[in-house]
Amino acid sequence: MTDLTTLGIAAIRDGVRDGQFKAREVAEAFNAKVAGARALNAFLVETPDHALAAADAADAARAAGETLKPLAGVPIGMKDLFATKGVATTAASKILEGFVPPYESTVSQNLWNAGAGMLGKLNLDQFAMGSSNETSAFGNVVSPWRRPNDTAALAPGGSSGGSSTAVSAGLAPGATGTDTGGSIRQPAAFTGISGIKPTYGRCSRWGTIAFASSLDQAGPMARDVRDCAIMLEAMAGFDAKDATSLKLDVPNWEAALSADLKGKKVGVPKEYRVDGMPAEIEALWQQGIDWLRDAGAEIVEVSLPHTKYALPAYYIIAPAEASSNLARYDGVRYGLRDLPEGAGLQDMYAATRAAGFGDEVKRRILIGTYVLSAGFYDAYYTQAQKVRTLIARDFERAFEQCDVLLTPTAPSAAFALGEKQADPLAMYLNDVFTVPASLAGLPAMSVPGGLDKDGLPLGLQIIGKPLDEQGVLNAGLAIEQRAGFTARPQAWW
Repeated sequence: MTDLTTLGIAAIRDGVRDGQFKAREVAEAFNAKVAGARALNAFLVETPDHALAAADAADAARAAGETLKPLAGVPIGMKDLFATKGVATTAASKILEGFVPPYESTVSQNLWNAGAGMLGKLNLDQFAMGSSNETSAFGNVVSPWRRPNDTAALAPGGSSGGSSTAVSAGLAPGATGTDTGGSIRQPAAFTGISGIKPTYGRCSRWGTIAFASSLDQAGPMARDVRDCAIMLEAMAGFDAKDATSLKLDVPNWEAALSADLKGKKVGVPKEYRVDGMPAEIEALWQQGIDWLRDAGAEIVEVSLPHTKYALPAYYIIAPAEASSNLARYDGVRYGLRDLPEGAGLQDMYAATRAAGFGDEVKRRILIGTYVLSAGFYDAYYTQAQKVRTLIARDFERAFEQCDVLLTPTAPSAAFALGEKQADPLAMYLNDVFTVPASLAGLPAMSVPGGLDKDGLPLGLQIIGKPLDEQGVLNAGLAIEQRAGFTARPQAWW
């Protein structure tokens, strides 16, 4: 019999529906795989019972002749940024260690309503702040990929590193991620999987631990474009509890998938050709252009003139919002409380935050508090918001000439853990290609395009017009079919 853990979301869904195998067999296979891969540190909490209960419900529904739910029989991983009722939710931070929410996030509830089961809660960069999964308070996730003849542990990308590793290593057919400045797309590129950040507002943020509220957006990470479309359909939808949620029907993205791009125009932004870009990234980008031309698209060069200001603007706006959002972690109501003997309220705040927040989180809170402070607000935060408007306007003008944009996802393949940890600026540069779309709230996706000279995955990014997830998915499918990317990491764990 086929190893069920080699199957993706569509294959599992269809197999359970057609009676090729039972949902419980799928859940048991993935539970065993998760338990056997603890060396990767992808899961912070394992929930095998949750996966089995959902599987049993799917099997019972099929036996009773009922119509199965869209994700019946599909077990998934849940990034530990989504509140899960009765299951620990920590955002990979000591300050929330032991916190068990009495409520369920809207995105996770939507997935359970669609029939999915939870394999466990996935590790991440603390409060989603990081590009390598090295800021987690519970140890870094290790990528399942390795360079040939080299045992150095590689970064799975961040912040959704647990999600990318779980999908790439076959521990889950799909996983939730969140993307603030590239935290779905960059880890997907590093581990040879697909991931899409939908238009800001497509997925509810209610019950998702906040980093930067005007940027945070949930999305799926899976083995291929179709699986992302299926999962996104289940995750998305209007939510009255989230003021930024879009009151729109969820399209049937899977049914409308098409790799035929005849009549479409693909823009190639000249500003993304950054200094020092590795020749391999440049070559892959050109290959992607050729693939989309082969799919029937017309290629046009476009200009996004304010691109060079995107990263500085992002690293003002995101920390500013983080400093505001993270003020709620004070040791009073939930999570960690550090109360030195004889300490007053202010001392408790200081001690709790000093013990509970990691270095990167403290760094971003300090930056954010500084740019919001009197005398600096207009010079930094107001200016950054003006730049954000200009970046969004650049995209609007570019989309007058084309339907989607094609760029690299990341400026390099995965790097070794520890390689960039001492230099925050080098780490921030990982997001150079992903941040602009986040600032503009646009849908954007990474699909694997090939391998570098060391056999490590490289990704291509498609950026679409607001609400045009379909155009992004279709261009992604066209690349996927032509790239024929089937590489998988060799199990060493």
